[in-house]
Order: sequence, then structure tokens, then C-alpha cells
Amino acid sequence: MKEIITQKFSGLFQPELLNEIEKDAIIKNVVAGEELIQKGDYIRSMPLILNGVIKILREDENGDELLLYFIEEGETCAMTLTCCLGINKSEIKATAETDAQLLMIPVQKMEEWASKYKSWRNYVFESYHTRLMEALNSIDKIAFSNLDDRLIDYLKDKQKFAQASDLKITHQEIAKDLNSSRVVISRLLKKLENQNQIEIHRNQIKILTV
Repeated sequence: MKEIITQKFSGLFQPELLNEIEKDAIIKNVVAGEELIQKGDYIRSMPLILNGVIKILREDENGDELLLYFIEEGETCAMTLTCCLGINKSEIKATAETDAQLLMIPVQKMEEWASKYKSWRNYVFESYHTRLMEALNSIDKIAFSNLDDRLIDYLKDKQKFAQASDLKITHQEIAKDLNSSRVVISRLLKKLENQNQIEIHRNQIKILTV
């Protein structure tokens, strides 16, 4: 594990902190689609993403979801940090967008490291800022962008994370992430297909020029 930690975080954390991470953290492997955090869960450890992509969603009382942002290699989730430090229940849902490998940091180590290591404090503050900006960007898209543009941005993100033009995804899954209806998403996808930007197949979308 030491080699993985050094490779991913040597430019971010000082050697003493890297040694503590190696001693106290555990590696967790997850598969695409696996739910990591549910709304209402107590958070016992904070994940650092070693590889892969995790999707962060907001869920209402009816179970409807809205995609907030993705976290990638070297990143963590601000909501997780908040819940860990405040011992609060989670307000978000986290699902593996791709197969991923996580470094799980015990909650009790977070405050200890914040007082001992400037690099850890900087990392936590920067993570808060980054996630806040992404959440605000999501709000801006909902408030000021039409669903067509949000759908295109969504497909671009999916293509980037999959590193492929063929996306295995259903219209219903897209609708759920964008808090829309399957009928509306299907209509917009058909519009993109007529514009030769995508090709629609059964449970699959091929990106052409989006």
C-alpha cells in the first residue's frame, strides 16, 4: 500500500503524513453502481479516491435524485468531511460511477492530522472550496441552463469518465441523475440523434460529436 500512497499523494502530503496514512488507512475496492453512502448514514471514515470516479447525489423525501458532482482520483467529498468532523448524518448519496479504489481514513484521524499537518489542513480547505464551486455550478445549470445543455454536459462527463464513446446507460438512468422524466430525456436524446451528435441503441448511447 505504501507504494500506491506515495505515488498518488507524495506531491501533496509530507512524508510523515504519508507514513501515518499508510499505518491507519485501509484500501477499499468498489464496483460500478455500488452504493457507498446513503442519505442518513453516519460516516465512520473519509474516502480519498485512488482511482475511478464516484458520483455524488442529493436525494429528497420521495427518493428523487439530483446529480451534484463527480469526485475523481486524488479528491474527496466535502459533505463527507463535514459529516465526519461534525458527527452528523449524511445529507448526500454516493455511488460508484466506475470501478474504483478508495483509501478510507478513520474519522478520529482527521482532526488530529488537521492540527499536526499543514498539508492536510490545506487539502481539506481546498476540497471544501472545490466541492462548493461544483455544487454552485450545478445550481447555476439548473437555474440558468436549459435541460438540453445540461444533458450535453452530462454526456460529456460520462464520456470522459468511461474513456469511451459507447456509453452503457438507459434513458431512465439519465433522467434520474438529471431529475427529469424518461419521456423528456428520450425526446431530447432523439433530438441529438437527429442532429447527428449521438446514436441511440438499446441501453447504449454512442457519442459522435457532443
